[in-house]
Amino acid sequence: MYKLDDIKVGMSASYSQTITDADIKAFADISGDKNPVHIDETYAKESRFEKRIAHGMLSSSFFSALFGTKLPGYGCIYVGQNLKFRKPVYIGDIVTATIEVTLVDIKKRRVYFNTYCKVGKSKVITGTAEIYIPER
Repeated sequence: MYKLDDIKVGMSASYSQTITDADIKAFADISGDKNPVHIDETYAKESRFEKRIAHGMLSSSFFSALFGTKLPGYGCIYVGQNLKFRKPVYIGDIVTATIEVTLVDIKKRRVYFNTYCKVGKSKVITGTAEIYIPER
């Protein structure tokens, strides 16, 4: 857990996870998004992706894990996020989510981040986030 005064522009944290069939099915159950491109192999085979893809929000949810456990850490409040889904994520892909501090506003107790997910060298999701750091 970082104190607001200890957070500096350029700090970063990352998290990696291999996307599994079970992850996609669990996310579909939790989110209610049962789009067949995610859960039906036959349907997905006929799509432009040619096989099942993970929900974009599944991979982007790794940002929340980073904010809540690594940077800034426990107690922070997720205020905002924008996302651009650039490429699909498939079963078996290793997704690495990264957050990087771009601005610290001490007066408003806000920290701003660039956020992205990569599979290999390709960015599959890009965006920005805003986090509030409450006083202890």
